[in-house]
Amino acid sequence: MSAEMQARLFLEARSQNRWLPRPVPDSLLRELYELMKWGPTSMNSSPLRVLFLRSEEARQRLLPAMAAPNVDKVRTAPVLAIVAYDTCFYERMPYLFPHRPEAGDLFRRNVKLSQDTAFRNSSLQGAYLMVAARLLGLDCGPLSGFDEQRVNDTFFADSSLRVNFLCGLGYGDPDGLFPRHPRLPFEEACQLL
Repeated sequence: MSAEMQARLFLEARSQNRWLPRPVPDSLLRELYELMKWGPTSMNSSPLRVLFLRSEEARQRLLPAMAAPNVDKVRTAPVLAIVAYDTCFYERMPYLFPHRPEAGDLFRRNVKLSQDTAFRNSSLQGAYLMVAARLLGLDCGPLSGFDEQRVNDTFFADSSLRVNFLCGLGYGDPDGLFPRHPRLPFEEACQLL
């Protein structure tokens, strides 16, 4: 991977707090999904579902669920992605895991395994979404300061979908960045056994 690509994806990429008033076309959101969907998940479970909020009306529905520090981030992001997961993802296993179409039964019989798999793999897919967004020239602003139940009640009532996290997508305003914070060194975060 080139130094330029490493910088774009990780070394210079930043979590955004403010956004430039530049629209994100629907075609780019489609391209984003078409790229990120190829990231691996266990048993190809692919539980991620994304609700891209683009309209002012949709954003207004989300604002009451937001923690105060995140209200402006939601209000101003060109696109706000509700990164969710399908708790009944296993219903699509015959399509997604065709060499073992009965694999969904494993999850139907074990609620904890099903919940853990849905949350864990949608988290992975959410990370793929952010990396793909950066590859396509978008900036990201992931958020977890929100009332989960309120988001679920507002957007996913009477469905099998549940929110994992939120992510602003668009073109970040560099004036809204905090100074770069440190990361843990290898010796503190990793072990070689």
